[in-house]
Amino acid sequence: MDNLSRNAAHARQAADTTARSPAPTLARMTPQPNPEAGAAVKAADRAHVFHSWSAQELIDPLAVAGAEGSYFWDYDGKRYLDFSSGLVYTNIGYQHPRVVAAIQEQAGRLATFAPAFAVEARSEAARLIAERTPGDLDRIFFTNGGADAVEHAIRMARLHTGRPKVLSAYRSYHGGTQQAVNVTGDPRRWASDSGTAGVVHFWAPYLYRSRFYAETEEQECARALEHLETTIAFEGPSTIAAIILETIPGTAGIMVPPPGYLAGVRELCDKHGIVFVLDEVMAGFGRTGAWFAADLFGVTPDLLTFAKGVNSGYVPLGGVAISGAIAETFGKRPYPGGLTYSGHPLACAAAVATIGVMAEEGVVENAARLGASVVEPELRALAERHPSVGEVRGVGMFWALELVRDRETREPLVPYNATGEANAPMAAFAAAAKAGGLWPFVNMNRTHVVPPCTVSEAELKEGLAVLDSALSVADEYTA
Repeated sequence: MDNLSRNAAHARQAADTTARSPAPTLARMTPQPNPEAGAAVKAADRAHVFHSWSAQELIDPLAVAGAEGSYFWDYDGKRYLDFSSGLVYTNIGYQHPRVVAAIQEQAGRLATFAPAFAVEARSEAARLIAERTPGDLDRIFFTNGGADAVEHAIRMARLHTGRPKVLSAYRSYHGGTQQAVNVTGDPRRWASDSGTAGVVHFWAPYLYRSRFYAETEEQECARALEHLETTIAFEGPSTIAAIILETIPGTAGIMVPPPGYLAGVRELCDKHGIVFVLDEVMAGFGRTGAWFAADLFGVTPDLLTFAKGVNSGYVPLGGVAISGAIAETFGKRPYPGGLTYSGHPLACAAAVATIGVMAEEGVVENAARLGASVVEPELRALAERHPSVGEVRGVGMFWALELVRDRETREPLVPYNATGEANAPMAAFAAAAKAGGLWPFVNMNRTHVVPPCTVSEAELKEGLAVLDSALSVADEYTA
C-alpha cells in the first residue's frame, strides 16, 4: 500500500473510530446571573461591532452568556429555547461534546493549512459529504459559507456553458455577497442590485399566494413550469447558464414545492443545456428529515451548494458539490477561483464529527419523525385555535406559520418588508415569545419553527406551548 492509500485508510479508520466512540456526558449548565459581565459585553459590542442588516443605532443585541443543546441564556440568567437554531444552522444543537472535542483535537494536531494540499480532515469531510449527496455529485469545492458557495456555483455554471445569464426566483435568498445578493429575490437585494449582473427573476410556485390564479397544487405546478418555460424562451435559452433554486426556500417562507415541480425544472434544464443549481445551504444536512431536501423529490442537480448544517456552524464552512460533467470541464482547464481558507482543517474536522454524530445518533431520522408526529399536528391545531394563522407548511424541522390579519382575504399581518410602526404586530408577537422563554425566527409576516434537529419531544411541546400563548398577541391584530 502506498503512502496516499495508507493515509486515506487511516483517515477512514479515524473517522469510524470517532463515530463509534460514546459521546461524553455534558451536564446541563445552570445559568448563573452576572449582569455586570453582560453589561461589559454589551458596551463593547455597541462601541465596536458593526452588525449586518441593521441600522446600527436602532438595535439592542442580546448579550449571550452560554448555550447548550436546544437552549441558550443571557447574563441575567434567563434561558431561551431556540426555535431559530441560530440562523437555522445548529442542526445538532449547541456545544455537542463530540464536535467540540474534534475541533480541539484538530487544533492540537494541525490547526490550519493551505488549501492546495491534501489534508486528512479535508479529504475525509469531502468523502463523507460526497457519500450523502444525490447522484454523481462526488467532487466537493469547499468555501467559507453559503454565499460564497453560491458565488462559485454560478461561476462554474457560466464557465461550463459559456453563457452569461442566471435565472432565480423571487421570494428567495442566496447570500449577501455581490453575485449571491443579486440572484436573491427578496428586498435585501435592492440596495446592492446593479441591474447588470446577468440575473433574471421569475415566480416559483407558492399556492397560498399564487401568481398563477391556481386553486390546486397540480395547477400551481403546471402553471409555474409554463411561466418558467416562457421566461426561458423570451430570455433566449442559449444565453442562460443556470437556473438556481432553493430546494425548499428558507428565509423566504419555507414553501415546499408541489410534486413534479423540481423534476419539471430538471427537464427544462436538460432540454436547453442549462445548469441546474440547487441551494441547500439551509435545507441540507437533516433539516427536512432527509440528508438533502433534493432526496425528498428524487431530483439530482448539476451543482448543489451547502453550508450551515454541514457542521452546525461550529466553524464556518460551506461548499459546492459538483457533478461529473462539470468537474470534467476543469479536468485540464484550471478553475479560476479559490479561497485562502477553503477546506479549513478546523471546519472540516467539525464536519467529520458532525456527520458522524448525525449518522450514529439518528439526527436525520429524529427530524423526520418528530416533524411528522409532533410539529405538524401541533401546528395545525394552533392554526385551528388562532385566527392569525393563515397557513401552516413545512417538513421535518423546517416549518412556517404565515400570519394574517384576515383569513378570508389572506391579508398579511404586516405589509411586505414592513419596518417601524408598520411592523408592530410582528414585533409584539416576537416580544411575547421571548418573554415566555422562546426565541423565535421571525421574517416579515411569518414565524418559522426551526429548532435543532436534535430537539426532543418534550422540548418541542415546551416551545409550542409558548408559541400558542404568543399567537394570542398576534390574534389581537386580526380583523
